Amino acid sequence: MFDSIDDWLIIAVVAGILFYGSSKIPQLARSLGRSVGEFKKGRLEVERELKSEASGATNTAGPSGPAH
Repeated sequence: MFDSIDDWLIIAVVAGILFYGSSKIPQLARSLGRSVGEFKKGRLEVERELKSEASGATNTAGPSGPAH
């Protein structure tokens, strides 16, 4: 009966309207969008930090022994 993801999406939207009311749906969608945006910003920041640490480690790597 509910074989595709579209069917489940319609059911989720209808359930959301029943539970939260039609006035709360835009607020929920807005806060969800902000959360996704913050997650993406955090992920990009972590990736940049990892790249900078990796490039810094390769640039400062030199001989391991003391010079005579």
